[in-house]
Amino acid sequence: MLTINKEIKDGIAVFCLEGRLDTITSPDLEAELKDSLDDVTELEMNFEKLDYISSAGLRVLLSAQKRMSKQGTMKVTHVNETIMEIFEVTGFSEILTIE
Repeated sequence: MLTINKEIKDGIAVFCLEGRLDTITSPDLEAELKDSLDDVTELEMNFEKLDYISSAGLRVLLSAQKRMSKQGTMKVTHVNETIMEIFEVTGFSEILTIE
């Protein structure tokens, strides 16, 4: 299960994810991002409460990164050790801005 809390104000979108970003839940995040990013210049993905990310979740992140590189910036914040290890093994730690 994935809970997506989003706040958009003055061109800045913050998505706080809680739970698992996997094959079942990644379409939900993909739809939320698609519907929300039109006038956004800064996107923050807060992973403080994210427990797991699968390859399907990584694909959604990559897609969001590509879109935001055309219209602004994207950063991933509060990444825990487990998720960071996945980012490092897959090379995503080189692609994403992680704070």
